[in-house]
Amino acid sequence: MTFQSRPRRTSPLRAPRAQSGMSMIEVLVAVVVLAFGLLGISAMQMTSLRSSQSSLERSQAIAQSYAMFDAMRANRQAALIGRYDIPMSCDAPDPGNLVANDLAHWITSMQQPQVLGPSACGSITCNSTSCTITVRWDDSRRNGGSSAQSVVTKTVL
Repeated sequence: MTFQSRPRRTSPLRAPRAQSGMSMIEVLVAVVVLAFGLLGISAMQMTSLRSSQSSLERSQAIAQSYAMFDAMRANRQAALIGRYDIPMSCDAPDPGNLVANDLAHWITSMQQPQVLGPSACGSITCNSTSCTITVRWDDSRRNGGSSAQSVVTKTVL
C-alpha cells in the first residue's frame, strides 16, 4: 500500500492584519485631553489659593478687632463714655494720650501689607455697655475686581 501525500500549499494562511502601533492622531488626541486636564487642575489650584488668602484676611480682621477690644477693656471707663468711638477711618489719629495711641496702633497695624493692606479701615461705636467694631478692607484678588469686605464684631465690655 502506498500512501499518497497531500499536495502542499505554496502560500501559508495569513491572519488578518493586526494594528501594530498607535497612529499620530491618537497621540495628538491624548495630548490635548491631558493638556485640558492640567489646565483645569491649575485653575482649581489658583481659585483655592485666592479663597485661602481671603479667609486669612477675614481671620486677620477678626484678630485685629479682638486686639482693639482688649485695649478698650484695659481702659474700660474711657471706652464706655465714647472716647474710643471713631467713624469709618483709614487715617490713624495723631498719637498723644492713651486712647489716641491705641487707635493709631490699631489702624497702622491693620494696614501692614502682611495683615490687611493699606486699604484697611475701621470704625468703633460704643454705648453704655457694648461696643461694635467694623473692619473694612479691599479683597479684590478673590473676586477679580474691587470688592470691599467688612467684618462687624460686637461685644460687651
